[in-house]
Amino acid sequence: MMTIRPIIILPDPLLRLVSKPVTAFDARVQALVDDMFATMYDAPGIGLAAIQIGVTERVVTVDVSPKEDEKHPMAFINPEIIAVSDELNIHQEGCLSIPDYYEEVERPAAVRIRYHDANGQDHEMDCEGLLATCIQHEIDHLNGVLFIDHLSRLKRERVIKKFIKAAKRDGEF
Repeated sequence: MMTIRPIIILPDPLLRLVSKPVTAFDARVQALVDDMFATMYDAPGIGLAAIQIGVTERVVTVDVSPKEDEKHPMAFINPEIIAVSDELNIHQEGCLSIPDYYEEVERPAAVRIRYHDANGQDHEMDCEGLLATCIQHEIDHLNGVLFIDHLSRLKRERVIKKFIKAAKRDGEF
């Protein structure tokens, strides 16, 4: 049974925590991955890190397939970037934890990652284009980094201030 979980929103301090590696590949991890897919698709989004639903473990779900195409869900456990291209790409990024805010971010155009699947098997994968951007964005989350950290200080402070104000207004901060 998959559960749609609440997504943590900026300025929640949990978003700044560094997530811990998964050490046991069991039914609990598979249930977490299932919940993350349900939450990500419901949002709707193309990537989700476990920390965004309050779980401080290094788990990421991604699906960059176009909405009209068949779903292509991918789960990455303990993902790490092991190589980056010299070539850079600029993509407009958004984040489920920073709703309705989008900004262009420059990142390596391609990355090679190492990760485990839900059964604990080791894999390596080359990512480019939107998938490369998305996986870098989600791995940043696992390290307590948000996409707004790649913006100018002025833009970042403006966004944070806006979300603190909204949280205070809603009685959440």
